[in-house]
Amino acid sequence: MDDLIQARRNKLQTIKDAGSIPFPNSFSPSITISEFTDFFQKKTREELEAQERDPEENIIYRIAGRIHLHRVMGKTSFAHIGDHSGRLQLYLKENIGEDVSHTPSDQYQAFKKFDLGDIVGVCGYPYRTQKGELSLRVIKIELLTKSLLPFPDKHAGLADLETRYRQRYLDLIANPESMAIFQSRSHIVQAIRIFMVQKHFLEVETPMLHPIPGGANARPFITHHNTLDVDLYLRIAPELYLKRLIVGGLTRVFEINRNFRNEGMSPRHNPEFTMMEFYQAYATHEDLMHLIENLFNTIQVHLVMAGVDTSKYRGCQFRAPFRRIPMATAVQQAVSSLDVSNLEALRSHAVRYKSYHDSMNRGELLSLIFEEEVQHTLLDPTFITDFPIEISPLARRSDTRPNIAERFELYMNGQELANGFSELNDPDDQADRFRKQVESRQLTGNEEAMFFDEDYITALQYGMPPAAGAGIGIDRLVAILLDQPSIKDVILFPTQRPR
Repeated sequence: MDDLIQARRNKLQTIKDAGSIPFPNSFSPSITISEFTDFFQKKTREELEAQERDPEENIIYRIAGRIHLHRVMGKTSFAHIGDHSGRLQLYLKENIGEDVSHTPSDQYQAFKKFDLGDIVGVCGYPYRTQKGELSLRVIKIELLTKSLLPFPDKHAGLADLETRYRQRYLDLIANPESMAIFQSRSHIVQAIRIFMVQKHFLEVETPMLHPIPGGANARPFITHHNTLDVDLYLRIAPELYLKRLIVGGLTRVFEINRNFRNEGMSPRHNPEFTMMEFYQAYATHEDLMHLIENLFNTIQVHLVMAGVDTSKYRGCQFRAPFRRIPMATAVQQAVSSLDVSNLEALRSHAVRYKSYHDSMNRGELLSLIFEEEVQHTLLDPTFITDFPIEISPLARRSDTRPNIAERFELYMNGQELANGFSELNDPDDQADRFRKQVESRQLTGNEEAMFFDEDYITALQYGMPPAAGAGIGIDRLVAILLDQPSIKDVILFPTQRPR
């Protein structure tokens, strides 16, 4: 390996010794590879040759890309280059450069010394080989960037997951499938953003550094601000800030941004992840379930237009309306012998789970049993509704069933994708629930319990209109839609343990 690296460095030094600029920035492509192939893919060899001879049609195309295949064959050679949009074959003859300068050229000899991974700029005409492969007949080629490290095997690609996650740039270069995944992710996020704007939601940005962690039950990351000499927390959710905006008079707001939770890592969990949260005044959790169904349908249509098969995702049927089932009913159906209304029965059943502890209330026990017995069975999109009020500290209490929160969670492929509820806008009730969260933290050492946010209570005292809000996990959604087994496969730079 050291010899290969040194050989590449020697080539770079040769370029410098010849007085050439080793990393020029003077080449401007006129077309991408996909644009080139889309435009000429239906033209025959004879049509392309006739076009090149026609003075009005013989346009010289300028394309830049990285060399993925380099095959020197005497007086005629081939190469494959790639950019973000695809790959293209180059057809080169020993007289390249002479068509432009009409003088002897050393471009072909220089090309023969290029390495895999080098970035080149080429000029030429569309051409079909005798085997019918669309190519660019090169009349000029120049080295734009010298690659100093050897690339993965061109046939095997880059298969090692550890390397793919740590060196995503190499993964994108070596694996066209990875490039397609992250381009599709961008399309999905764009479709979400367009949908929300069309529904008259205003996109906003709220703080990443919070003086008090809140908006979700999770363990925060802690940092320190030197100038103010105070500890701050990376946000675990933007919820309380977005609802402050509802108090301020913005009736529909959304934010797509990062959350940080100091928890474990798995195919479904990354400490840094992307969420969309949105809030709508004068709406209920029922309204938001309908909106989410419409949103997912819009994403599906968008992917169909992009050529992605959306009939099934990892075995899931993806069609609205989604099934709806209360949490207690789901648990009862999964464990038919269990009396879900009996606290001691719940406790006796839940004691078998590792995360059980004696201080759990009925809502926590029911939620624990749901997570252990039900969640993994929810493959098709399913709204779980009627959450216990004890585990819903920010949700509105049902007017007819005071032990139930007007809340839902959306599950698909056995994992939570969204959480939403009608918002609690009673400042006294909210203050009381914050106090219970603080008590839980003090009594049980629960580091995921919420803090008491006095400023948020102050905001509610000025009056927040009836509202509903929800959050959607973008990473999990994208992983399911693109049929990827882990969210690490759809996060460009997932968190990794240090080497």
